Amino acid sequence: MRLDRFICKSTELVKYDAIQLIHNGEVFVNGVVVKNEAVQVHENNDISLNGQKLAARAFRYMLINKPANTLCSNVDGVYPSLFSLIDVERPSELHIAGRLDADTTGLVLITDDGRWTFSITSPSGQCHKVYRVKLAKPIATDAGESFLQGIALQGEQELTLPAKLQIITPQEVLLTLTEGKFHQVKRMFAAVGNKVVSLHRESIGAVSADVAEGEWRYLSADEVQSFYT
Repeated sequence: MRLDRFICKSTELVKYDAIQLIHNGEVFVNGVVVKNEAVQVHENNDISLNGQKLAARAFRYMLINKPANTLCSNVDGVYPSLFSLIDVERPSELHIAGRLDADTTGLVLITDDGRWTFSITSPSGQCHKVYRVKLAKPIATDAGESFLQGIALQGEQELTLPAKLQIITPQEVLLTLTEGKFHQVKRMFAAVGNKVVSLHRESIGAVSADVAEGEWRYLSADEVQSFYT
């Protein structure tokens, strides 16, 4: 992580104050003064401030079952922030690993570990996200083949990555994706002549939305590790 972020994560300092201390030459990394706040450091580095060795607080990993009309944002906007439902210290250090639209419900993962987030959100990680989709019109019985081959989205040059479509009823399906383009689910169904009426994310990898709507919990160590295997 960045040096300024490491200092904030191992002290009660805010970013501005951490940067000032770095520029003043008061921060050492492996015995050497570092005055660039953007330098990447690791938890195993020997990092000290005014002669005191620093140790970053443990990363946090949690899930929430997102209600409709909430924002995947750290601040309120047209709708309240999802973080208004979570009572934890230093919420500003947290971010969302894969956002949902305001009207979309379901599983959202929250953390302060950027590397963990990358393993979930990068298409190269092949992390499966399952969505329950209700449609305005019956879906064609052979639509699954189109989704498996990839859908041409408006404004995109490349097809979407292969997606698995499971038809529950003519107007309700489960869609499994390994990528997360802007409004992807809605755009995919629009491309095949349909419209999403409601959208709910049921799971990400091996983790599911197993708490009541609006509730949250910390992930187990096994759940956290599952995104690295």
